[in-house]
Amino acid sequence: MANLGSIKGNADGEHGENDSYTIRGRGEVSRDKLVDEVKSGQHPDYHIYERGGEEYVRSNPNGRNKDNVD
Repeated sequence: MANLGSIKGNADGEHGENDSYTIRGRGEVSRDKLVDEVKSGQHPDYHIYERGGEEYVRSNPNGRNKDNVD
């Protein structure tokens, strides 16, 4: 389970979107795998955001920029 601030987007998609994420202590994870993990409740501090028919991982709002998934 990833704590807030431990998941970072890699901005490695064609247009700078996150096709993968890096989880501190675990390494790189594909977007599809991480989306599935968030949906199954493995990362309760995160949720799914849909844009343009694609799903992305976002941190739950708490007012702290350092916790955001970039």
